[in-house]
Amino acid sequence: MATFSYTVRDSAGQTRSGTTEAENAEILRRRLQEQGFTVADVQQTAAAKKKQAGQGWGRVKLADLSVFCRQFSTMIDAGVSLVRALDVLGEQTQNPKLRRILLDIQQEVESGQTLSKSMAKYPKTFSNLFLGLVKAGEVGGVLEESLQRLSGFLESDMELRRKVKAAMTYPTLVVVVAVGIVVGLCTFIVPKFIELFRDLGVKELPPMTQVLVDFSDFLKTKWYIGITIVVVSWVAIKYFGTTRIGRRVIDRIKLKVPVFGPLHHKIALARFARTLSTLLVSGVPILQALETVAGTVGNGIIAEAIMQARARIREGDRINDPLEKSGMFPPMVVHMVSIGEESGALDTMLSKIAEFYEQEVEATLQSLTAAIEPILIVVLGFCVGFIVIAMFQPLIAVIQNLTSGGGDDKSSSGGGGSGGE
Repeated sequence: MATFSYTVRDSAGQTRSGTTEAENAEILRRRLQEQGFTVADVQQTAAAKKKQAGQGWGRVKLADLSVFCRQFSTMIDAGVSLVRALDVLGEQTQNPKLRRILLDIQQEVESGQTLSKSMAKYPKTFSNLFLGLVKAGEVGGVLEESLQRLSGFLESDMELRRKVKAAMTYPTLVVVVAVGIVVGLCTFIVPKFIELFRDLGVKELPPMTQVLVDFSDFLKTKWYIGITIVVVSWVAIKYFGTTRIGRRVIDRIKLKVPVFGPLHHKIALARFARTLSTLLVSGVPILQALETVAGTVGNGIIAEAIMQARARIREGDRINDPLEKSGMFPPMVVHMVSIGEESGALDTMLSKIAEFYEQEVEATLQSLTAAIEPILIVVLGFCVGFIVIAMFQPLIAVIQNLTSGGGDDKSSSGGGGSGGE
């Protein structure tokens, strides 16, 4: 049940107002008509909207935002008012948090606030890129076009992230299975062999076996220490990453680490080109666009290079010169940006750069996956092989001792018989 405010006229023509609860506005409207009233207006109260919207606090996914942008653009292009469009989209969305946000924005816009300023209240949901494009659309009177470009950008970003996740799924699964197998063997199988060795009277274990036994004892008796170390290390790294120095160190490591460093760099370049192209084609000034792009590339080192380029551009330099001097942008990017700037088609060139690096990311992910698979299989085989060899070494030693002991007995027996004759 939701709370609604209503305005009606009775049979005498007098206006009455009030609030009541009903399943929905249509049911309330019919109920009032059955009572002989002429219904003038039925609206869900603001408190009810906030309560309904705040029932969930899940995060807003890029897919939800992309669908919202596409639908919002279509409704505005069809002539629907901002307030009405936000109200309809807020009621229709399945994401509880987005519903709460949209209905709150609808009230802000209805009270006279601009759409971009209303959205700025939710920086975790609407990024600087989002706000910049919406503001540019408001100023230029082409909000529906800005929302269409924004939806296309979000779809491209989702596709890029999907490819990265898909490429990392198999290696992650193999690592999890490998860790599970090793832990399972060391926790359940190795102790059985240890009991067998004790029953056989084995006093001294080979080095490999002793290492495995110590590791097995650690997992069984002091597992909490390992979990504590992992958790503390993870928290420490996360906290270190929140500091200014920590972010720089981690972002530099991301760019320098073998194999994954070039991949991270290409992803950042693709985002840089795609974001800047989207902003420029929407009419956002270059300085504001670069400031927005710096917050979306996902790497502080590259973001710092972009901000330095922005400062140089403000002083009158061309955009390609500071990008080249930063060392973060390959010559191909610098040259294409220079050509785009000279020809007046910078947004088009940036779009081509984005397409190129998105293809590069896809090719790199495919080759990386193809290379990681056999490596992980070899590592898994090595771990299992180490455990098997370590467990069978004492058994082989026991069998050899029994065999050599049996041979000595036969030799002694044979020598005694000949002496008797």
